[in-house]
Amino acid sequence: YHRSEWKSVIKKTFGHQTYYYIARNTQKKIVGVLPLVRLKSFLFGDYMVSMPYFNYGGAIADHADIEQQLMAASKTQAKQLKTQHVEYRDDIPRANLPVQTNKVNMLLALPATENSLWESFTPKLRAQIKRPQRENPEIFVGKDELLDDFYTVFARNMRDLGTPVYARSFFKNILATFPLNSHILVIRWQGQAVAAAFLIGHNDTLEIPWASTIRKVNHLSMNMLMYWEVLRFAIKQNFIFFDFGRSSKDAGTYRFKQQWGAKPKPLYWHYWLPENSELPSLNPSNPKFALVIYVWKRLPVFVTRWLGPLLVKNLP
Repeated sequence: YHRSEWKSVIKKTFGHQTYYYIARNTQKKIVGVLPLVRLKSFLFGDYMVSMPYFNYGGAIADHADIEQQLMAASKTQAKQLKTQHVEYRDDIPRANLPVQTNKVNMLLALPATENSLWESFTPKLRAQIKRPQRENPEIFVGKDELLDDFYTVFARNMRDLGTPVYARSFFKNILATFPLNSHILVIRWQGQAVAAAFLIGHNDTLEIPWASTIRKVNHLSMNMLMYWEVLRFAIKQNFIFFDFGRSSKDAGTYRFKQQWGAKPKPLYWHYWLPENSELPSLNPSNPKFALVIYVWKRLPVFVTRWLGPLLVKNLP
């Protein structure tokens, strides 16, 4: 997510101002990068994040002191812009910065074959995968041709969770910008898309930033089949790691990912804050959003597909 292509994806989709800091050595070689995106709205405030919408960001460089220089430059920028805070989504600890450590990324080291992965599962997990296979679902892996199926499932699931949905254009722009690195997996049952996953690969890791199933097939464990098919795809594509995404420690999603063999990798979300400021709390667990979430779950899906992108563009 430090690649410069994300700058155009975010600008084109959301219209946000971006600030990409680059460090060069005396030979003009790039030795450090820090991407920042400014999110500014009446409802949620004015702040900068590296990187919003994803689990990774923060400064990366050949040396730690270069990272500190990049962060110092971003703090100067934040002060000039009078933003409320800067959030650095690191996966390493840094000294002398406010930090939140309640989230972890769940990573699975993939074996060389799907048979080896299957043998590593518990009998209960294998039974949960076999259950939906008896329903003769159809499995598809592709790109733009599956976007409508993915977005239909995703938008409905986000409504059911009480979460605003991203614009369809976000995913279309990712597919267009990263044609070799992004894929969609869809499961259809009885002619209808019931489960879908959006996948992004980089180097040796395949990540699943977004995955959804519709509630009416929960009793069939279609989500278990979806994750099994995604893992099979990852192995076939010769990825070494599978990134299940972030979870709160010991939460339900944490235990779900753990049963597949995933191990937690700590996340350190560091902050620059003006004096006498508190750590931000722009997340669904914040009690002040409880009523909004309750109402959102009861809105028609077509309303959330129109209104959701206007709201979520300013949430990190």
